[in-house]
Amino acid sequence: MTERFIHHVGVDRPGPAETAAEARERLRDKFARTALRRMTHLGLLVGSALDGVTLGPDDALVYASTFAETRALEDFLMSFPTASPMLFQTSIHPGGVQQVLIGRQQPLARLWPLAGRARLVEHALLTALLEPAPRVVVAGGEERGTWMLAQGMAAERAFGFAVVLTMDAAGAAGRIAFTPGPGSDGACPSLETLAGSLAERRPLGWSGAGGRWAVEWS
Repeated sequence: MTERFIHHVGVDRPGPAETAAEARERLRDKFARTALRRMTHLGLLVGSALDGVTLGPDDALVYASTFAETRALEDFLMSFPTASPMLFQTSIHPGGVQQVLIGRQQPLARLWPLAGRARLVEHALLTALLEPAPRVVVAGGEERGTWMLAQGMAAERAFGFAVVLTMDAAGAAGRIAFTPGPGSDGACPSLETLAGSLAERRPLGWSGAGGRWAVEWS
């Protein structure tokens, strides 16, 4: 069995209709003013989830998203035929967690950006469990899509999450564990399901490729 212990959980799941502008207003005290106006909705949500977490140059971070800055891209495309320079700048801005790290001028030992669909959660957690750094942050999230949602290219809900994992069981709020065993083609939970498990401190378990996964709470 391979495991790491949970020592911080942050999840930001706003109301279904929240816009990036509304998120900037709601979260403005958590970010520098100069960075705030350039951040995407996903960057704001991930930054909110990382609020209070002090990262160091020896830490590693695994970042997971299926659609990333979907809404930022939608807004830019909707500005045609008179393309908005500001919306273009936002649509090509660094990814959500990078916006946070750049704003903090925060070096890391390693950053693992992952994208995917069906087994993204397994890929992200396995990367974290195999990472040699003593402390690993798993972060991720999505932006809520509008017209791209109908094309299967956007998420239905915006959310951001961050969980700090270490090898120290003392004082841990829970653990994430993988036990090798017979493989399974069973469904892997979605990124949103993982975020809900973290937010509600709800146990989560499933059989995946190569073994059994568990998110457990103390």
